[in-house]
Amino acid sequence: MSASISVALCTHNGVRFIAEQVRSICMQTRPPAEIVLSDDDSSDDTVALVRATVAQCEVDRPGLKIALRVFENRPALRVTRNFEQACMACTGDLIALSDQDDTWPADRLESLAAEFERRPDLLLLHTDATLIGAGAEPLGDTLFHALEVEPWEMDRIHRGDAFSVFLRRNLVTGATTVFRRSLLSRAAPFPVEWLHDEWLAIVAAAVGRVDVLEQPLIGYRQHGGNQIGAERDTFARKVQKALASRGNTHVMRARKAELLLERLESIGQPTVPVERVRQVQGKLVHQRFRAALPASRLARCVPVLREAMTGRYNQFGRGFRGVVRDLFESV
Repeated sequence: MSASISVALCTHNGVRFIAEQVRSICMQTRPPAEIVLSDDDSSDDTVALVRATVAQCEVDRPGLKIALRVFENRPALRVTRNFEQACMACTGDLIALSDQDDTWPADRLESLAAEFERRPDLLLLHTDATLIGAGAEPLGDTLFHALEVEPWEMDRIHRGDAFSVFLRRNLVTGATTVFRRSLLSRAAPFPVEWLHDEWLAIVAAAVGRVDVLEQPLIGYRQHGGNQIGAERDTFARKVQKALASRGNTHVMRARKAELLLERLESIGQPTVPVERVRQVQGKLVHQRFRAALPASRLARCVPVLREAMTGRYNQFGRGFRGVVRDLFESV
């Protein structure tokens, strides 16, 4: 029996692009059984336009029937809780996350669902994306190139060790992601300190199999109003980041590690291998170290070099980049 598919679509004042995205969802070669729309306090006609677009698609494609469920949040829930609400309301075996401003090629859901049906152990799957402009024109780049994804990171995910990769940095963009609804029993509630996509990815990698398709299976729109966009850093931008104020970045990363550790311990063995818990404990030690570094750059030199010798900068961060940032960034 084929898996049923739900789309969790979250919006906020999305009238500019939402009709194009909803139509690309409805016109899939394997259309979803339902769309769950969770709108975050839009002041425009986003919700009405979604309803009208789904209705028009059903007229244009005889026999198409997609259930549309709508939540209108007053006040706004914000990104993580908005997606949590949409996901928890989905009834399909598979849940595809959707932003309001992208476009999907017609065979996207068919291709992804086939992977899940072929691989019963697969819990979450994400893909690359083609970066497109406001007019849906290709920008000549992909999401993974913008993120500077390394071949060894892809290889490790393919080999079943996505957890180690995601402890270093998140590579999963929600708009490219499909997961089994069963994941929610472990992932919900979503902590607001985490973005919904990185939380779903790291929990899925802790308790099951995560994989990636390296071909772009969405058009990821970049239009200047994205809540989270994709742009490859120039060398000048990297230098700017290295010298910028750290603010509470490492304090927040330590808090996120604490929350992840609490969740994995609550799930317990054998669902979460003990090695996963130990890895998060090491991540937490590293982030607490970085959060406690002194204001003086000179005073940081010896402790940062000692920490580098433990290997934790490579295991839980961007390696040499992290060392440079900890030596030079301001407080």
